[in-house]
Amino acid sequence: MSRVSGWWVALFFVCAVPLVGCGTSSGEKGGGIGAPTAAIANTDADISSGCWSAADRGASEGERTGSNVTFQQWSKPPEMAIDVNKTYRATLDTSGGTIEIELFPKESPITVNNFVCLARAGYYDGTPFHRIVQGFVIQGGDPTGTGSGGPGYRIQDEPISPNRNYTKGVVAMARTQQPNSGGSQFFICTGDLTGKLGKSYMIFGQVTSGMDVVDALDKTPTKSSSGGEKSSPIDPVTLNKVTITEA
Repeated sequence: MSRVSGWWVALFFVCAVPLVGCGTSSGEKGGGIGAPTAAIANTDADISSGCWSAADRGASEGERTGSNVTFQQWSKPPEMAIDVNKTYRATLDTSGGTIEIELFPKESPITVNNFVCLARAGYYDGTPFHRIVQGFVIQGGDPTGTGSGGPGYRIQDEPISPNRNYTKGVVAMARTQQPNSGGSQFFICTGDLTGKLGKSYMIFGQVTSGMDVVDALDKTPTKSSSGGEKSSPIDPVTLNKVTITEA
């Protein structure tokens, strides 16, 4: 991301390893992680969705966390399971209400496919919004709630349309400063960040309904994270379930 001064620098460089949003890689390097996600209704949804095979289960060697990982991981990104000529919408059932997101499969097919596959596998069910910075972002997608968890693999970056920017309600993938380092974590912009973020975070959706819910979540009282950023919700904010609609 671009180097900017003052508050924005402090916001993004508070972790031991500089990550967008404190551990936004596909990550999975923190052994001993034991924060379970909600029970998955269909434990074979990752296979029946056409995204992975049973042989793909388990983190890749480079992303392994240890023996007591209690959430889903795979050794490689999902197979292409979406049709870019179709319309995809995501319904986020959160502890604060419902958020509707229009996804951009033609612009960001890899990123949308990854999000859709993870959602259909139940990966996001019961996970926290672990990072909330008022007027900036709400970030989730890490079942560990630590900011360093992920699905066991990393996805390729894609070109970002020149017509897109980090305006309020935009949904984008979190990643490290390294290219091709996105995994499962994503953020919703809660303010206009145009010119404040370099265009390296894949934009793959836009909130179309429920901005009042986003605004309410944005006002969640927070405390300092382990890295010193005032972004950890005092009371849990939960993403109960993501439902994908295809038309």
